[in-house]
Amino acid sequence: MPLRSLVNPAVDPGNVAEPSDEAAPFHAALPGYRPTPVRVLDAVAAELGLAAVMVKDESDRLGLPAFKVLGASWAVERALREHPSTHTLIAASAGNHGRAVARVASWRGLRCRVFLPARSSEHRRSAIAGEGAVIAVVDGDYEEAVAHAGAAGAEPGCLEIADVGASGPAHWVIDGYQTLFDEAASQCGHDLILVPVGVGSLAAAAARFAAVPGRPGAAPAAASRARVIGVEPATAACLTAALAAGHPTLIPTPGTTMAGLDCAEVSPAAWPSLRDGIHGTITVTDAEAGEAMRELAGAGLAIGECGAAPLAALRALARDPACEALRHAVALHSGTRVLFIATEGLTS
Repeated sequence: MPLRSLVNPAVDPGNVAEPSDEAAPFHAALPGYRPTPVRVLDAVAAELGLAAVMVKDESDRLGLPAFKVLGASWAVERALREHPSTHTLIAASAGNHGRAVARVASWRGLRCRVFLPARSSEHRRSAIAGEGAVIAVVDGDYEEAVAHAGAAGAEPGCLEIADVGASGPAHWVIDGYQTLFDEAASQCGHDLILVPVGVGSLAAAAARFAAVPGRPGAAPAAASRARVIGVEPATAACLTAALAAGHPTLIPTPGTTMAGLDCAEVSPAAWPSLRDGIHGTITVTDAEAGEAMRELAGAGLAIGECGAAPLAALRALARDPACEALRHAVALHSGTRVLFIATEGLTS
């Protein structure tokens, strides 16, 4: 069984790369752009003895039910500046990234092909196809889909928009996600961020944002930094494994209902920021994510399993004896203001 929680032994926010400020003006100029809301869960805060529990609700981002379009749109913009003759965008995806790339392709009058793992749901396949993309379901897992997309992206006129790997687009995807945290900085103060991991691009953006002392939205003291905890499925805890080993490592992934987090290895583009900027990780089960999803639904929030996972992780952080070391490491107490990123709306 994977660890319930891990304190990162190598955390050193002073070494984390500065967050990018290029993407936010680009996003602000897109038709239909508006910041996603921050919801307040007063009952959860009172129950857990915290100053505040807040949710960055990504269930409707530029007309899509997930945050991914922020990274995809900025990565496509940057990539097309260097490759203006591109006619087809290529992506591998567990669902939301592929749909975002397909939507951006339609905005820009480009064709799109998306490679999906065999266990991707029919709902996710249909949603991507509905954006006008050609779907290719590979006989394998997400990593197999990534390999197929890499080969297709090398074809003439094609361009892979990857959110994993060491390519330029993988780095630009992280830069694109900074817009989410820039918004949050102007919406609420927070001391602790819980963020779903997957391949780690969003978590890397969170680490970069939180590492800047005195950044708007951070803890009050001028020299303080917010802390960041990564949230992973118990059956796909690739960041937990990487932090324990000191380097990215490939793990088995037997499957999870948190499909967007069903990843076997963290992205090389994200790893340096994860290694230095993530204070620790918590793993949650499918059952816990499902219960958190139902709890959020009771509060009027239509959030999918991946987006609900941080609520399950917060309960574990506050109550589970297996999280005691991490609880002390991030100084969780009655004055803590927690922000978690609900990365997606309902997906099936």
